[in-house]
Amino acid sequence: MNALKKLFGGNTRQFGMIFALVALIIFFQIFTEGRTLTPGNVINLFNGNSYILILAIGMVLVIIAGHIDLSVGSVAAFVGVSVALMIQDWGIPWYLGILFGLLLGAVIGAWQGFWTAYVGIPAFIVTLAGMLLFRGFNQFVGKSNTIPVPNDFQYIGSGYLPEFGPNTGYNNLTLLLGLAGVAFVVVSELRSRRKAKELGAEVPETWVTVTKLVLICAAILYATYLFATGRPGTSFPIPGLILAVLVLVYGFISSKTIVGRHVYAVGGNRHAAELSGVQSKKVNFLVMMNMSILAGLAGMIFVGRSTASGPFDGVGWELDAIAAVFIGGAAVTGGVGTVIGSIVGGLVMAVLNNGLQLLGVGADLTQIIKGLVLLIAVAFDVYNKSQGKKSIIGMMMKNFGRSSENKPDETTSTKEVIAKES
Repeated sequence: MNALKKLFGGNTRQFGMIFALVALIIFFQIFTEGRTLTPGNVINLFNGNSYILILAIGMVLVIIAGHIDLSVGSVAAFVGVSVALMIQDWGIPWYLGILFGLLLGAVIGAWQGFWTAYVGIPAFIVTLAGMLLFRGFNQFVGKSNTIPVPNDFQYIGSGYLPEFGPNTGYNNLTLLLGLAGVAFVVVSELRSRRKAKELGAEVPETWVTVTKLVLICAAILYATYLFATGRPGTSFPIPGLILAVLVLVYGFISSKTIVGRHVYAVGGNRHAAELSGVQSKKVNFLVMMNMSILAGLAGMIFVGRSTASGPFDGVGWELDAIAAVFIGGAAVTGGVGTVIGSIVGGLVMAVLNNGLQLLGVGADLTQIIKGLVLLIAVAFDVYNKSQGKKSIIGMMMKNFGRSSENKPDETTSTKEVIAKES
């Protein structure tokens, strides 16, 4: 047990959701007779859930700031149908359609951010109105019809990394991507150890670092093998590549930049943050606008995957995104959460859905199980806090690169966090 505590940073519960994810994969791998970890199933799992994971990235920032967004499914559907119509009726190139979709998402986000940040209407009410408003716009603009999109546009939702180089029996670009991921993890860990030594902070024992790197790199390499050995014409999916880039970008923004720290500060204690010089209105505006931009991107990816925009796109997406964030350990009251945690939470839901489908479980029982998983995950986090312990996600934040010098945890005041910036 002491070895586990050293390996996972002092408390094995900090990786509770990761353990749950691994346990689910092993469980379904056994009871589906090996059908879970097949290249085809893993590729389909990522293709079928990438847009929800993208929504979860934006939603976690909204929830950290102390808000919630109920409109993301409707916004995604409206952006998707608008882009499909522009490409079909106006004949614009697919890449301009994508730019238009992102711009439309930004305009919608600015609209909702204005009412939330500057008028002072709670985001719950603003986005509830937005859910109704943009669902109506989606059906009005699309006239409740299915609108196809060209093959080039479909690539962002159902495309794969192309074949490259000599015939090795694997997709070479996928192999290179996996090796780049391994190199990134190793370099990041070594830089973290070197920085800790320079600052005079406690450095993990060598065996702890080596074991952690071996486990993480082994997981990356195994996933790379699965993606690189799928049926001919498949490899690492383009939606997965977009998701990976977003995780890196938003993970960096949330943990290493002043903007990210301000989001945590506003969610932790808005009044204290304002007294420390944080512009809370600007922060709230930005997180709402960012959410709608990512919703627009998710909507376009879904349209690309389904080859057409439909009147029922986006239904229930906001619930899946919110569930992913809370299962990942974000606090209902704001101020706590990470991008990595939301992705892990989303993968837990995705694996659960996929595994139950492989077992032939009906949709009714699947919904019941998902509801119980969400309730148990949040209850466990609340229990930990009531006992004076750090939440799962708060502990994960420490181990995914947020040092104690620049992160707001549950025991550090907002004023102290802002003061450390200067």
